[in-house]
Amino acid sequence: MQYQNSLAFAKQLDQEDSLAFLRDEFHIPRDAPENSGGKEWIYFTGNSLGLQPKMTQKYLQQELDDWANLGVEGHFEAKNPWLNYHEDLSIKMAKIVGAKPIEVTIANTLTVNLHLLMVSFYQPTKNKYKILIESDAFPSDRYAVESQLKFHGFDPKESLVEWKSRKGETLLNLEDLEQIIQNQGDEIALLLIGGLNYYTGQFLDLKKIAAIGHSKNCKVGIDLAHGAGNIQPNLHDSNIDFAAWCTYKYLNSGPGSLGGIFVHEKYAKNNDLPRFAGWWNHNKKTRFNMRMPFDVMEGAEGWQLSNPPILSMAAIKASLDIFDKIGMDALRAKSEKLTGFFEFLIHQLDSDKIKIITPKNPSERGCQLSIQVKNADKSLHKKLSANNIITDWREPDVIRCAPVPMYNSFEDVFQMVSVLKNLINEQ
Repeated sequence: MQYQNSLAFAKQLDQEDSLAFLRDEFHIPRDAPENSGGKEWIYFTGNSLGLQPKMTQKYLQQELDDWANLGVEGHFEAKNPWLNYHEDLSIKMAKIVGAKPIEVTIANTLTVNLHLLMVSFYQPTKNKYKILIESDAFPSDRYAVESQLKFHGFDPKESLVEWKSRKGETLLNLEDLEQIIQNQGDEIALLLIGGLNYYTGQFLDLKKIAAIGHSKNCKVGIDLAHGAGNIQPNLHDSNIDFAAWCTYKYLNSGPGSLGGIFVHEKYAKNNDLPRFAGWWNHNKKTRFNMRMPFDVMEGAEGWQLSNPPILSMAAIKASLDIFDKIGMDALRAKSEKLTGFFEFLIHQLDSDKIKIITPKNPSERGCQLSIQVKNADKSLHKKLSANNIITDWREPDVIRCAPVPMYNSFEDVFQMVSVLKNLINEQ
């Protein structure tokens, strides 16, 4: 597409955008929240916390009303019975991540789920015990992996393998991963990789990663926190063993909301996998017969533990219902146009003070562009915030910007770069 550097062109793109109406489905923060006439922020941090759908309050109110009117009977008699509340969410979530419903469930939170999944899929032996992560993994992933290694009696300094970018580069190269697995694969038990890197925005080829790991009988897990609702990971076809993600970023479910779990169908009926147990991954047909021996459920539901917080699930439902109506194909198509326009405008600045470190190929990135600032000048980020442009600073030198196709516009992108240009010229 041939982009133009003008406000008129940005407005034209918004007029032609078949998803432009979605913006009105969300609460856009304003510089004077108490004043409905306050100026809207330009909000580019859906990669940290998605905005609230306006229908969320209605969905929450439904469950509050059923709780008030039905008490415990809401488990069976609520408009959306609480006992099976997660099942509809699993079906809709499966579409978003490219999985079968039996492979997906909503439960717990991200790092908790990673630990629960590692109970099953990290089974170290004396000779095959190492875990591989990308060197710039999200900190909580590193903490989780290091604690798993220590729990099993291994020293992370010796048993944690890092997949690093090449000298002078920021992006990861699959050839380097292949070399690591070729050299150390007989000692590596698990690959736990961020499918979309939080820092660079790089979307990795999950199918190739799975094939590389499985070539040496390593289990392969993916942290999809920055990918779910953003890119199309096609988890089933990728053949990875498991994945976990949060729902409060691109999935707009609210701060600290529940996470998602994927376990490949090939494990659906494997009752011999070690796992922690609770009454919510017990057979739902006999769950309330308190004296039955543990009978694990098939599929991803077998990694649930406790009965779910319905109010959190109601917020997830509000967002997933929007995704279900629109579909990921349409959202990805707009996302690529937004980042394409954004990238074009950044290059038009022709400044040696900033550069984009996110992959140029739209198929290798989501809606995030990471802008590296020369000399790590965080003041530029602070000045953007002072202009009601909400981006995200990540040490040592990157401003992460995520124009989300659900609620960001092409005019948002143009206005943001216009302010950025003025700020750069002031320096």
